Amino acid sequence: MGTLTGCSFSVVNFRFRSTSIFRERVGVQVFESRKLRRNLCFLCRGIISKEVSREKFFKIRCFSGGNNNESDCTNNDGDIKENNSTSSSTESTVTTASPPEEKAVEEKNTGNDLPPSVSSRPPNVAPLGSVYNDFQIDSFKLMELLGPEKVDPNDVKLIKDKLFGYSTFWVTKEEPFGDLGEGILFLGNLRGKREDVFNKLQTQLAGIMGDKYNLFMVEEPDSDAPDPRGGPRVSFGLLRKEVSEPGPTTLWQYVIALLLFLLTIGSSVELGFSSQINRLPPEIVKYFTDPNAVEPPDMELLYPFVESALPLAYGVLGVLLFHEVGHFLSAFPKKVKLSIPFFIPNITLGSFGAITQFKSILPDRSTKVDISLAGPFAGAALSFAMFAVGLLLSSNPDAAGDLVQVPSMLFQGSLLLGLISRATLGYAAMHAATVSIHPLVIAGWCGLTTTAFNMLPVGCLDGGRAVQSAFGKGALVGFGLTTYTLLGLGVIGGPLSLPWGLYVLICQRTPEKPCLNDVTEVGTWRKTGVSLAIFLVVLTLLPVWDELAEELGIGLVSTF
Repeated sequence: MGTLTGCSFSVVNFRFRSTSIFRERVGVQVFESRKLRRNLCFLCRGIISKEVSREKFFKIRCFSGGNNNESDCTNNDGDIKENNSTSSSTESTVTTASPPEEKAVEEKNTGNDLPPSVSSRPPNVAPLGSVYNDFQIDSFKLMELLGPEKVDPNDVKLIKDKLFGYSTFWVTKEEPFGDLGEGILFLGNLRGKREDVFNKLQTQLAGIMGDKYNLFMVEEPDSDAPDPRGGPRVSFGLLRKEVSEPGPTTLWQYVIALLLFLLTIGSSVELGFSSQINRLPPEIVKYFTDPNAVEPPDMELLYPFVESALPLAYGVLGVLLFHEVGHFLSAFPKKVKLSIPFFIPNITLGSFGAITQFKSILPDRSTKVDISLAGPFAGAALSFAMFAVGLLLSSNPDAAGDLVQVPSMLFQGSLLLGLISRATLGYAAMHAATVSIHPLVIAGWCGLTTTAFNMLPVGCLDGGRAVQSAFGKGALVGFGLTTYTLLGLGVIGGPLSLPWGLYVLICQRTPEKPCLNDVTEVGTWRKTGVSLAIFLVVLTLLPVWDELAEELGIGLVSTF
């Protein structure tokens, strides 16, 4: 059985390379005996068996790549000659003595104008490693063809000569830049204030190359010392515009976003039905709560409860829309494009929020912080407003007809929200098996919890983007590992910690790409805002432990 076969053409030149699997002798004989024809390679045997016209000329080369010995058989006007040539190159003639029985047949057929026989000694077969190396090189070439387009070397030389210099940035070294090394990173010495130099280089690059390339100012990798002028040492990365900028939203992405939005509407309505569980018919409750229930009940029994379930669904969807509107309103003045939101349905909270991608490169880290925080702040403002109004209505006797019964253990899921509820509703109302609350409390609670999950400092969540921009990528790595550990241990998030952690690992684990100016600090106020937001997130997702819940009277805590 053969492994690899290669063909190349001289005039019409067929070339075959044997591998380590062929450990047999390869002999080429021209005769009529079937026994002797077995020693031919299959291509030689096939061509000799045909009648070759006088106008055609075939050159057949059978060779082995082990010792670069090859035998050439020339067929011209029906005559096959042995082509003996000695060369120090990769091709040489291989001959060997014919066995006695072959010689007898050869002498017997001398009167039939048969050509002389050609035989070969056993060659040294090339190891499979050489074939593997050739295949590996071809794979790398294919990856280069299919990968992103690299920076033109002629453009690199022109930019290096015309753009950089004594007054801006003195280049001392060049390295690959980008995820696949498709760009060029210029390392050297800064000759002025980094912001002024960067603005000047961007203007000059646009004048030289137009909009062909994007220039990035990033921290110098593996820098041993800070910049003498203060702050980290900087370097400049060059990428093609079509490579560095995100692609447009496709039709399939619009379809997927629409389907996810419809599913989110369904999960929000389902949450509204769940809030009415004490009013639902028993057969409906049993079907959704009993794992042994097989036969579905009549769903028409749910129709009278749709109207009472919709306000809660409207509240959850309103928080999601406010969140996304906050992102878009913050991005629009800065000319930053965002993708359509991909909502993530969840039956416990109504939704896990949405995935919104940047569709243009951010100019600086301050812009990234502002856009990242605008969405959560808008969603949290609406959620807290609904939560506070709901608590006030829960203690109002006039709204008693709209209240729903929920287990008091629900308020132990969040330290911050549990304390606010306890302070508003009082000890007597909270220290019971169930608590009567307005549906707005549930909508606000779910909205604040969803916002807090999205503000966790990990990956490309809103919190991860904000921390990366405010404190750097190294800080994001530390915060991310801590967050994953707390979620894995169930310290924050309660029963939703595991599904949320899996969702982040699958969809949101990759940090955001750098900005054009990824070096300039964001300022003290933005850092303070990010730190305060992370602190509130921890208080929101941290459950109330049993001792504190019993002392404060949040729910009934049974001790055994």
